[in-house]
Amino acid sequence: MEMVPSEENQFVPKEIQNAAEEPRVLCIIQDITSAKTVNERLTLNLPASTTLSRLYEDVAHKAGYVNGTFDLAWGNTPDMAPLDHNSEMSLSDSGFEPGGKRNFLQLTDKDGEQPQIASDESGTADSSGLDDSSQERFIGPLPRDSTAGCSGDYSSPSYSYSSILNKSETGYVGLVNQAMTCYLNSLLQTLFMTPEFRNALYNWEFEESEEDPVTSIPYQLQRLFVLLQTSKKRAIETTDVTRSFGWDSSEAWQQHDIQELCRVMFDALEQKWKQTEQADLINQLYQGKLKDYVRCLECGYESWRIDTYLDIPLVIRPFGASQAYGSVEEALQAFIQPETLDGPNQYFCERCKKKCDARKGLRFLHFPYLLTLQLKRFDFDYTTMHRIKLNDRMTFPEELDMSPFIDVEDEKSPQTESCTDSGAENEGSCHSDQMSNDFSTDDCVDEGICLDSTGSTERVLKPKSLLTFELFSVMVHSGSAAGGHYYACIKSFSDGQWYSFNDQHVSKITQDDIRKTYGGSSGSRGYYSSAFASSTNAYMLIYRLKDPSRNAKYLAVEDFPEHIKSLVQKEKESEEQEKRQREIERNTCKIKLFCMHPVKMMMESKLEVHKDKTLREATEMAYKLMELEGVVPLDCCRLVKYDEFHEYLERSYEGEEDTLMGLLLGGVKSSYMFDLLLETRRQDQVFQPYKPGEVMVKVHVVDLKSETIASPISVRAYLNQTITEFKQLIAQATGLSAETMRVVLERCYNDLRLLYVPNKTLKAEGFFRSNKVFVESSESADHQVAFTDSVLWKLLDRHGNTIRLLVLLPEQSPGTLANRTLCQKVGGDSDVPFDGSKGNRKSVEAILEESTEKLKNLSLQQQQQQGSSTSDSQKSSDASDFEHIESPTQEADSNSSLCVAADNRELENRIRTTAGSSGGASSDPENHFACEERSDSEVNNDRSTSSVDSDILSSSHSSDTLCNADSGPIQLANGLDSHSITSSRRSKAHEGKKETWDTAEEDSGTDSEYDDNGKSKAEAQYLYFRAEPCSQDDSSWDAQKCLVVHVDKRITLAAFKQNLEPYVGVTSTQFKVFRVYANNQEFESVRLTETLSSFSDDNKITIRLGRALKRGEYRVKVYQLLVNEPEPCKFLVDTVFAKGMTVRQSKEELLPQLKEQCKLDLSIDRVRLRKKTWKNPGTVFLDYHVYEEDISISSNWEVFLEVLNEPEKMKSMSQLAVLTRRWSPATMKLGPFQEVILESSSVEELKEKLSEMSGIPLENLEFAKGRGTFPCDISVLEIHQDLDWNPKVSTLNVWPLYICDDGAVVFYRDSTEDPMELSEDERNELMKKESSRLLKTGHRVSYSPRKEKALKIYLDGGPAKDPGQD
Repeated sequence: MEMVPSEENQFVPKEIQNAAEEPRVLCIIQDITSAKTVNERLTLNLPASTTLSRLYEDVAHKAGYVNGTFDLAWGNTPDMAPLDHNSEMSLSDSGFEPGGKRNFLQLTDKDGEQPQIASDESGTADSSGLDDSSQERFIGPLPRDSTAGCSGDYSSPSYSYSSILNKSETGYVGLVNQAMTCYLNSLLQTLFMTPEFRNALYNWEFEESEEDPVTSIPYQLQRLFVLLQTSKKRAIETTDVTRSFGWDSSEAWQQHDIQELCRVMFDALEQKWKQTEQADLINQLYQGKLKDYVRCLECGYESWRIDTYLDIPLVIRPFGASQAYGSVEEALQAFIQPETLDGPNQYFCERCKKKCDARKGLRFLHFPYLLTLQLKRFDFDYTTMHRIKLNDRMTFPEELDMSPFIDVEDEKSPQTESCTDSGAENEGSCHSDQMSNDFSTDDCVDEGICLDSTGSTERVLKPKSLLTFELFSVMVHSGSAAGGHYYACIKSFSDGQWYSFNDQHVSKITQDDIRKTYGGSSGSRGYYSSAFASSTNAYMLIYRLKDPSRNAKYLAVEDFPEHIKSLVQKEKESEEQEKRQREIERNTCKIKLFCMHPVKMMMESKLEVHKDKTLREATEMAYKLMELEGVVPLDCCRLVKYDEFHEYLERSYEGEEDTLMGLLLGGVKSSYMFDLLLETRRQDQVFQPYKPGEVMVKVHVVDLKSETIASPISVRAYLNQTITEFKQLIAQATGLSAETMRVVLERCYNDLRLLYVPNKTLKAEGFFRSNKVFVESSESADHQVAFTDSVLWKLLDRHGNTIRLLVLLPEQSPGTLANRTLCQKVGGDSDVPFDGSKGNRKSVEAILEESTEKLKNLSLQQQQQQGSSTSDSQKSSDASDFEHIESPTQEADSNSSLCVAADNRELENRIRTTAGSSGGASSDPENHFACEERSDSEVNNDRSTSSVDSDILSSSHSSDTLCNADSGPIQLANGLDSHSITSSRRSKAHEGKKETWDTAEEDSGTDSEYDDNGKSKAEAQYLYFRAEPCSQDDSSWDAQKCLVVHVDKRITLAAFKQNLEPYVGVTSTQFKVFRVYANNQEFESVRLTETLSSFSDDNKITIRLGRALKRGEYRVKVYQLLVNEPEPCKFLVDTVFAKGMTVRQSKEELLPQLKEQCKLDLSIDRVRLRKKTWKNPGTVFLDYHVYEEDISISSNWEVFLEVLNEPEKMKSMSQLAVLTRRWSPATMKLGPFQEVILESSSVEELKEKLSEMSGIPLENLEFAKGRGTFPCDISVLEIHQDLDWNPKVSTLNVWPLYICDDGAVVFYRDSTEDPMELSEDERNELMKKESSRLLKTGHRVSYSPRKEKALKIYLDGGPAKDPGQD
């Protein structure tokens, strides 16, 4: 066999060389003749045998210039002489490189004169005088004028939106953007403007008996297309179409890729059209075929398969390249350019039975009738690890000749029968010398290399001129990879005019506007050019084959099939009905309507009444709307003008019953500045006329004796009335004496003004539409004092500032209301009965006084016990308080204290005791206490359910109860002498040990309840406080444990707590206040000097036992760190740390608490505290560290407690504690965590310590830092290759380790140990176990960004919820 050298100098069979296509030359020409054209690139893909003279002709034709008026020069060496115009030398002989390599030329002026622009006649292929063979080589020119080219960045899709063209001018209807459905609108308009698709859709007939029209995608598309063609609207909705996709409203807020939508929608249509005439419509219109082949370069053996495609994805910028392709033709050439498989990538040839160099590539076998090109503008930047958009310039012609991209060999050698279309299962292999004989007449291929339908055994190829495609749709994306806006530029096949379909806007555009969508910037095409380029550019192009025998026209309305005509009629009637409804809407008054319903109280609705209805008719409509039939007669109702905001009746409409509502309301408006009230009366009453100019006054009568304020009475007055006349008016309405009457106007919150100038008008006093006044008429001496000192002012001031709070008492409180009994008979009447029943009660003040006395006795007894203690400074007096109050297991020497506590509770309980039960109640305090006994397990029950906080057991540094070092009495907020709680416990505590934190500056965000001398900071003035039991109607809480408290919101939190002491049963330092927010979230209120001004009526408060914070103190949650447990973080206790305390002191006070509450008996030298950051263990705190000096601390701080197996080795801050774990590849197992203490950040020291601990030789030891949060869990199937083993660093505190603090996790292994060999079944089993383990621990951390929601179209009407989903 004769062998000839190929272009790669490989010897291949001669017949293959002859059969291969002629080499082609890719020419890229830059027009530098003017600034407007310098950015344009012309692309020609010519046979290598083309002469230079023919090259000039082709360039002239494509550029739109007269041949002979310009020169062509080499782009890389412009100093060389221009190419010869008349030379018959071929391109290959003239230095052009074939085989897909780019040859850069520059189009320059000739003899210093700019090229002449060809006229329209000479610029078209039909009249250019060129023969058919020349038309095969190039694509027809774009229309060109003196302003052609890109004139800068194109950054907006609006062309001439200053004058938006409506439907009557363009003849087209837009689509409404639901939210982010511009991508859908662009595709729908493109399909609508495709005659073949639209006509085929119209020919399909919907059978309502077989399918629900709401979920039928073809039917809803058909309806939409009919509306787009026949509607008189400017734009129509697409909600019916998206509903047929199975989408809900949330899908409208998801932007998707238009190419992805096209594929998904075509798939859905194919499914819906099965067993119909349109079953193969998508394939007939949009599907092409290509061959994926690999050819051995030694023997010519070729392995291949045939694939189908619906669009061709074209790369904008090749991977790793600095320049983008300049045109669609250039990108298409690159798409089919084969790559050579050589070196390590050699191909195993089945004929040669060895690895050989081979050529791998794609060949187009058939182009579809509608050719879709996707410009791959979205890419991934591996430097930044972000998705990016490539805005590089890529030109595309109006007419695209695809004949250069059809493989000549495949044209001459039709496929064998085995090479049918589609996937990998249809692979075949054939040698070129067999291919010409192995064809079948049954193999019929469509366009592209389609054969004539003559049925003869000889195939006749279509002329290449029939492979010219005409551009008709450009789908444009404006924005970035993160999001943007789509719109479509579409050419109408009926008139050849281009239009912009931008959602609801449709407008005419020009060829120049199409060129602006090429993208790119004004500079040269460098690597970073796209970053500065316009973000508006073409993303998808759709071409139609120019074939007069197949090119269809749009169906006219009169040519519609019958079922479409009936659909048109149906939609027309629907549109007319909608128009009539809109007309009614435009004439309907819509106004808010209120009514004081006799049964249902105040009701609100919206009255919709036609403007031509009378007031009488409107009243009847309102009467029915408010459901007053059978409750109030119609003649006892009337509509009046009303201002709901000011609760002001503006005017009534006497004598205007027959007036039209449009006139009464001032016309039809979108909103009104007033409302209507349907007023009702009893049959024996008469409606009062309301005249314009009157003001509404709500009068509250005040009774100073009973300290009550009555419900309001409404009167109407005039602004020009004097105060004297106004008093007479009130006297008539209330029956009070006008002579002794005091009138107080409340202009706004807490702004009370006494109206005392007789001749001053209401307007001068500040009356407005709606006003609120308080009146009092008594002959008491209160008249004589200044108003701000009067009882009236105090009562009104209290009324304005009192709020109603719901307080939940702790279940285990000694003062729990449910357990209170009376120890002795109670005398005296209560000033404020709590439940409305009459009986003998003690006042709140009396209860508080007795309760305080008992607290004093309790405090003194505790002092005596502390005085007899051998180590006062070590004993926690707070724990003592708690035990005396709560514990039923005390020794005999504290029984007296128990009795006092119980007695104290009994006194407090009287507030709820009824007179009837008081006589028969037991007076034995021990019996009373016995009923409250419970086991230690109940006291120390789970932290999440107990209302007794563990920090009531806190340490001696916080042992102060409500006390004072001085002997002077303290004025509590309730005005009681609180000398009874002024013990010297603070000074006694100071004798035993100096407590530095007590004198620390206030910086914790909490305030001490007492000053440095122990005196209360509560206000000296009396602020209103009244408590009563909660009824079932008041709260969802258990009424037995709930108080309703009426309190002045100007009271401080400290004074509020002191007032609550009798009900809680302990001093205010021993309980905490939690404010309850929405969803029952609770937050502790700790700022004792702040008032309750942020609270409002019916806010909820929870009281929990536990010592309240003082100045410089912080509440701390302590968790146990268990590094080798499945759950390494376990909550232990709540405690209190203070500023100035050392870590050792905090451990000393924490250990007894742990022993009592958690049954942990620990040695102080075998525990450490360390920083907790979420679940990660951090810095180890050394014993001498001081809080706030060495360790930053904040409110609700969290800390780890770690139990050590040996005494603490961490002695200095320069040391580093690292948690290490051995990975054994041979067993596929991880060892337990072991701590390594390093003296420095040296990698060498770490490896030495690991080698010493594990026995792995130092040279074989490799380590890697764990990822994610502690314990840095990772699958054993991934750890060996996924971690960064043996990083090339000498210190731990540099990249990529960054180990600068204690607690880092380090894995290590023996590099000589080979991983265990696993079978497929073993690997799958292990994978399941690991997935289950990682799922349970919840430690797998995903670093990937939020995934985009996949675009889906549901054929069954909507997504089915996975029953396994949460």
